[in-house]
Amino acid sequence: MKPRLLVLELWGLGDLVIAGRFLQAASERFDVTLVSKPFGSELQPRLWPGVRVLAVVAPWTAFRGKYRFWTWPWRRLIGMTRQLRRERFDVGVSARWDPRDHLWLRLVGARERLGFPRLGSQRWLTRPLALPDPEAHRYDYWRQVGRALGLELPPRERLVPTRRPADRAILVHTGAGQPVRVWPLDRYRELVRRLRARGWQVRVACDPPQTEWWKRAGEADVATPQTVSALLELIDAASVFIGNDSGPGHLAAVCGLPTFTLFGPQLPEWFAPLHPAARWVDGKPCPFKPCFDYCRWPRPVCLEGLSLEEVWSALQRFLAEVAPQPDRHGSA
Repeated sequence: MKPRLLVLELWGLGDLVIAGRFLQAASERFDVTLVSKPFGSELQPRLWPGVRVLAVVAPWTAFRGKYRFWTWPWRRLIGMTRQLRRERFDVGVSARWDPRDHLWLRLVGARERLGFPRLGSQRWLTRPLALPDPEAHRYDYWRQVGRALGLELPPRERLVPTRRPADRAILVHTGAGQPVRVWPLDRYRELVRRLRARGWQVRVACDPPQTEWWKRAGEADVATPQTVSALLELIDAASVFIGNDSGPGHLAAVCGLPTFTLFGPQLPEWFAPLHPAARWVDGKPCPFKPCFDYCRWPRPVCLEGLSLEEVWSALQRFLAEVAPQPDRHGSA
């Protein structure tokens, strides 16, 4: 019988996708239970079918108001803690330097508890792990957890993507988890126009608050996927992804699409999508960067400082590397 492993990844879609290689490898040697946000259940059949998923929205992962304790779903949290405790996990892990994860691992009674300690949280861990280099990618934290469990995950540069058809279908997704990660929509509109003028087949997708803007801009067929399953359908119909630093870009990369990302408040060395052909443009310098989306300015100067021409130039180089040239050519 396989030992029982509990994995906590309670944050965003991109964070969970980055954990995917670890989950795949761990499921070969462990009976894995993942606790994640509900979209983990949609990802499971596609990315790690051997993993059991329990869904919960941890209130401390909210962007604002996370410590309004009177609003927390205490019944749900206590019930899940008791359920996990009854299952008597052999090992519990978190790849975040987050004392809240470490306390939960202790409360559920995992026999071995691995994580990166912070603010004294080593008291709740049986095997505190040394933090990777400060410039390490988030994937490297999972590699280090895997190594502690005897799992050898390949480095980022040796990850082999899923093969995709070499056609000319581009998915442009203009949404993001927070507004400070969104490059201005009028510049995206011009980017889409130039791509179509050069023969690329472009499908535009966005977050719900952006839908009306795109329709007023003449994009009658704009897609607004509100589930991971709907997003996967759009990704499966494309061969290249363009978008902000967000979960859809990470998902596109692990599904085999070369990605072109517009980074703003976060750092590419930490969060670049996991695809060997991933490319990006980095936001303009800011004394508070990385600000983890808590921008000090009225508007995100790091992203709004990226001009259309800068992005267009970098995008053309990216497309020349990863995609076949269109049959017809136009001018911007």
